[in-house]
Amino acid sequence: MAKTEEISFRDKISTTNEEGRRSWVYVNPPKGKLHNRRRIVSIILLALFFSGPFIRIDGEPLLLLNIVQRKFVLFGKIFWPQDFYLFVMATLTLIVAVILFTVLYGRIWCGWACPQTIFMEMVFRRIEFMIEGNAREQRKLDQGPVSFEKVWKKTLKHSIFIVVSLLITHTMLSYIIGKNTVFELFKEGPGAHFGSFSFFMVFTGTFYWVFSRFREQVCTLVCPYGRLQGVLLDSNSLVVAYDYRRGEKRGGIRKTENRSEAGKGDCINCGACVNVCPTGIDIRNGTQLECINCTACIDACNTVMKKVGFEPGLIRFASENEISKGIKTKVSMRIVAYSTLFIALLSTLVVLFTLRKDTDTTILRVPGTLYQYMGNGEYTNMYNVTILNKSNHDIPITIRSLQPEGKVQVIGHELIVLKQTKTDGVFLFYLPKNEINSSDVPVKFGVYSGGKLIETMKSSFVGPENIPNK
Repeated sequence: MAKTEEISFRDKISTTNEEGRRSWVYVNPPKGKLHNRRRIVSIILLALFFSGPFIRIDGEPLLLLNIVQRKFVLFGKIFWPQDFYLFVMATLTLIVAVILFTVLYGRIWCGWACPQTIFMEMVFRRIEFMIEGNAREQRKLDQGPVSFEKVWKKTLKHSIFIVVSLLITHTMLSYIIGKNTVFELFKEGPGAHFGSFSFFMVFTGTFYWVFSRFREQVCTLVCPYGRLQGVLLDSNSLVVAYDYRRGEKRGGIRKTENRSEAGKGDCINCGACVNVCPTGIDIRNGTQLECINCTACIDACNTVMKKVGFEPGLIRFASENEISKGIKTKVSMRIVAYSTLFIALLSTLVVLFTLRKDTDTTILRVPGTLYQYMGNGEYTNMYNVTILNKSNHDIPITIRSLQPEGKVQVIGHELIVLKQTKTDGVFLFYLPKNEINSSDVPVKFGVYSGGKLIETMKSSFVGPENIPNK
């Protein structure tokens, strides 16, 4: 925590003034090594996002989350409601991963990979910089009178914002209802699908409002992760931190002054770190709720330090213990526990995905039916079979008895399950009387495809209690 007499910043969020009204955040364009790395990461993630609906694997999209039709696709693999346990396991693994990374590296997800940050800082904010200029020029434009320059710049900016919001909406919906469906709706127009068109407009309006007006308030007021970090961070967590031991006492530079003798630290109080912060905080006040670890302040401070001949790193990734006590970050028991749990969950998830089968079979005796004696020393039971094909190819199915030995006769059509569908069938199971030793005989069926056993199913066979001449 920076040594400062003023602690009023703790009483309110950075984007609220003394009257409780919204304070608009004007940001200077960030520059520096870390920002360049963030741009590379953002370009990769944006390219994946916008190209995702067009990438096909084995005829299926890269990602599809069609809740209405209960069809989910991940990396070309189709997942059905029967695979819900995989979704639960993946969600738990993701939550633990987020907790672990927060414990170790603070809110690095927020600053480097969160869609809200990437779209805001790398798309919408960049458009704003190109049209309206830096923070000073934007403030002057907003506070100035209505003029031709103000009208055309604002009109152009918001028009582009709307177009980008439309593009985001159509891409997002392509992951939900499919690219082809979105294209068909767009081609046929709002007149043919007014409900869908209204839905698109609501989504577009929401994106436009978030990125043009609400902005950093999403991270500060809406996102629960920002609140959660206060519980997860400890004195060993790596966060974007100001080295107050080196920086204080702050003061401007004088050519003839010896800063050490004057009791001044390396912070020259230029405000560059504040001017580039997308959430409007002063990192010199310490770790705060609004900080998203975007590292813009690190680049800004390092640039100033180099210009004045001081060592970079006044603001850097560091833990509280490193700043206050000079102790390097150590591996704590909490980190070991979270890491072990994460590895265990991830390993389990990989195993479950590996063992996941392309078919899901259910075999049940037809309710209300009894055994039948065929007159040749055999008894029969009738069974219903339902086979779900999760793959992208048709699967011919053969059912055989594994234990005890008997004969299976499918009634009606052969069991061929078309891709991504399920097939219902009925079969008779013939069991010799010498295999029936009770009125409820456990049986085991093998489900084969192409001569290969793909599933084993258990059921029961109902026979007479007393079999004559056994």
